[in-house]
Amino acid sequence: MSDARQVGELHLVSGGLDRAAERRTDEQWLRSRLQGDGCEVMWVSHGAVAVTEASQPARLLLSAAREVPEGLDSLTFLGLRPDGRAAFAAHAPEPVSELPGGIPQWRTLRELGLRLPAEQAAMAVTAVALDNWRARTRCCPGCGTALRAKDAGWAMHCPAEGIEHFPRTDPAAIVLVRDRSDRALLGRHVNWDAGWMSTIAGFVEAGESVESAVRREVREETGVRIGSDPGHVRYLGSQPWPFPASLMLGYHAWVDPDDPSAADIAVDTAEIAEAGWFSREELYAACEASLVRLPPRLSISRYLIECWYGASLPGDWLRG
Repeated sequence: MSDARQVGELHLVSGGLDRAAERRTDEQWLRSRLQGDGCEVMWVSHGAVAVTEASQPARLLLSAAREVPEGLDSLTFLGLRPDGRAAFAAHAPEPVSELPGGIPQWRTLRELGLRLPAEQAAMAVTAVALDNWRARTRCCPGCGTALRAKDAGWAMHCPAEGIEHFPRTDPAAIVLVRDRSDRALLGRHVNWDAGWMSTIAGFVEAGESVESAVRREVREETGVRIGSDPGHVRYLGSQPWPFPASLMLGYHAWVDPDDPSAADIAVDTAEIAEAGWFSREELYAACEASLVRLPPRLSISRYLIECWYGASLPGDWLRG
């Protein structure tokens, strides 16, 4: 089980959705798709998507474009599905109790976990990311003028300054650290329940490389020092994480082999309540006994851990 195969199977990075970015400014093409019979619209509101849970797996509640009522802020063009149908997202002001095509259940991506098919998960993560961005980008940061959506929802136009604002993504490093005995470093955030353990993560700061962020975050939060050689920090893959706008860049890293105290733990207590080294045998036993619960299988953190472990591990935790 290779690292590349593991990260390639992450649920939110698959699905085969063709974003067809060249069509976002083609208003004639967009109108023709919205008026056609094959176009479907999913619904997003306040970080949640409308689903129907009558079947397993759960599925997005999809409405025919012609059934979408007037008065919505706008639609966002998500892209082309594998069968060529256009997919749009409707940004509902509130999670209403009835929609064209059915009675919705409003669920966050965290709540849905792996229950959405991969294609629909790709649609949902894009819609949630854009909906979160729109909610925080109502006025021009330069002059305060109200912005207007354009380019099929992928830009916000300031009529006063004549400039466009685009969706932002905040890069964050997430890392599983390994010591000289190939044990894994896991920590518990101060806001998490007892037993909830995960990898170390933090945002990349201005003017900083991701590899530098890996070393800095690990040392700041746990006191552990990563080796300075480029090979001591290895990139494995990335995952969109729109809570609200992150891109998680996943790494494995190794402690400094020349420093006997590099693996010594001294948590900062501001963000990390506790941290510890686990051998494969120790982690499996702790998970099986429910003494340790790992992040949900939806997350790249879980994959970083299981890439190191070499197989699936039992149990996880879900928030909310």
